[in-house]
Amino acid sequence: MAGLRLGPLLRYADTSSATVWVEASRPCAAEVRCADGAGGTARTFQVAGHHYALVPVNGLTPGTTTAYEVLLDGRPVWPPPDSRFPPSAIRTPAGDGGAVRVAFGSCRWAAPPAGAEDPVGPDALDSLAARLAADPAAERPDALLLLGDQVYADEVSDAVKQRIRARRGLADPPGAEVADFEEYTWLYYESWLDPEVRWLLSTVPSCMVFDDHDVIDDWNTSAAWLADLRATPWWRERLLSGLMSYWVHQHLGNLSPAELATDPLYAAVRATPDATDVLRAFACRADADPASVRWSYRRDFGRVRLLMVDTRAARVLEEGARAMLDPGEARWLREQALEDRGSYDHLLIGTSLPWLLPHLVHDAEAWDAALCRGERGARWARFGERLRRAADLEHWAAFPASFAALAELIAEAGSGPDAPATVLVLSGDVHHAYVAEPRWPGTGGGQVDGSGGQVDGDGSDGSGGSGGSGPDARVLQLTCSPVHNSIPLSIRVGFRFGWSAVARALGRRFAGHGGCARPPVSWRKTGGPWFGNQLMTLALHGRSARLKLEQARAKGGLTTVEESDLTSR
Repeated sequence: MAGLRLGPLLRYADTSSATVWVEASRPCAAEVRCADGAGGTARTFQVAGHHYALVPVNGLTPGTTTAYEVLLDGRPVWPPPDSRFPPSAIRTPAGDGGAVRVAFGSCRWAAPPAGAEDPVGPDALDSLAARLAADPAAERPDALLLLGDQVYADEVSDAVKQRIRARRGLADPPGAEVADFEEYTWLYYESWLDPEVRWLLSTVPSCMVFDDHDVIDDWNTSAAWLADLRATPWWRERLLSGLMSYWVHQHLGNLSPAELATDPLYAAVRATPDATDVLRAFACRADADPASVRWSYRRDFGRVRLLMVDTRAARVLEEGARAMLDPGEARWLREQALEDRGSYDHLLIGTSLPWLLPHLVHDAEAWDAALCRGERGARWARFGERLRRAADLEHWAAFPASFAALAELIAEAGSGPDAPATVLVLSGDVHHAYVAEPRWPGTGGGQVDGSGGQVDGDGSDGSGGSGGSGPDARVLQLTCSPVHNSIPLSIRVGFRFGWSAVARALGRRFAGHGGCARPPVSWRKTGGPWFGNQLMTLALHGRSARLKLEQARAKGGLTTVEESDLTSR
């Protein structure tokens, strides 16, 4: 008799269809049956002794909410008979360009078992689930964007560490870190079997993308970093297992039913009794040639376009040609952003790593990139590589050409008669939240920036490059992290200082030493920094956009710490 091991997760939902992801205890037929008669079935596929299904749900009615149940071989397994939560439901948009609510955040350690002390404070996802469960009529997200570090392969809990010790011991590398696919599944069980999170993910559609900790801290920092990892005896299995488990647990559900129908890997996985070798061969190809795989994807929510961008596996790491995105990935992003621009009012670019950082951090990363390129000689290059790894200097700023290319693309997408109302870059990673606004040269008179410094009369703050005026759309960097993780004092102090006028002056000294070109945009902090376990939510309706930042509180619930209109200047 098949049982439900993990899930259900409601992944995709449009006006008439959806997908629901499950893991079963044995091979079976998985079925989703909705209260309004819609539904669908799928056979499980097997990977490394585990059995998964992504069930397509068809026949849904636009603009409705319908409860559903999950059956395995005809036997109901969800919702549990003793569930304290409302029935899981699929809510479809009306398709008339109405309001869209998008919640997002990143960096979630699994919450400890009920009753245990939580060393990093209350979980924002648990808090959101509790609020929605208490009031099913309350406003809920139309999509939950999880922007990286859904699991921590390199920082496991004590419970997972005990399982590793019992299975293979801790003496051999990688020690108390995940080693293979089986151990990756333990991370997902620990995270997604949390009762509140399990119910939340069963009833709110989710979009996911990996960041470094889904594989290892600072994944793909540099060519030298990668060469060192490849020389270890454990790295290859870790990487292949990380990519395989990500494809199964996260990436597969990011795709629409139409994309799934034409995906050759999905077809091959479903066509074989045991897809382990098929999926492993795919991961090997992705390791050997990262450009052969696209993890990025697009989702449309009415007149809101979301582009989720892979900023980890798609990197070009050779020092002379470093890029955040390989040429194919950069071309895809450009095509998706510019295609049929009049069809959307808001463009959301989801990238786990912030595009705009505190000025000192940005300048330090650009300076370090110049050192590593050899701009100050071999000795400085060796120092730059050591510093890059020690200080995690591997965001967009560490890839200056890619930073500039994204600025150019945003300006183009946000300009002209068909320009959207907003272009919003959504990010996480840095364990705090803030709002930053870029300015292009020639976009207005002098203003005071978010750190108290004077912006020059052309809006460039003295650091902007040349070029035309800025876009017509309101462009903002919205960063929100963590959902549930630690926030060391060093982060609080460092990022507060990083936005200051003194830090900006120091950053300019770094940039000057490295001979760094001025970035094509300047920017100012317009909100934050905020520290805590938190979520941002966008309410997008017509050409208006509102932002809400909520933090989880120790006594339960979410408290609003910021709410603002993003379309008023």
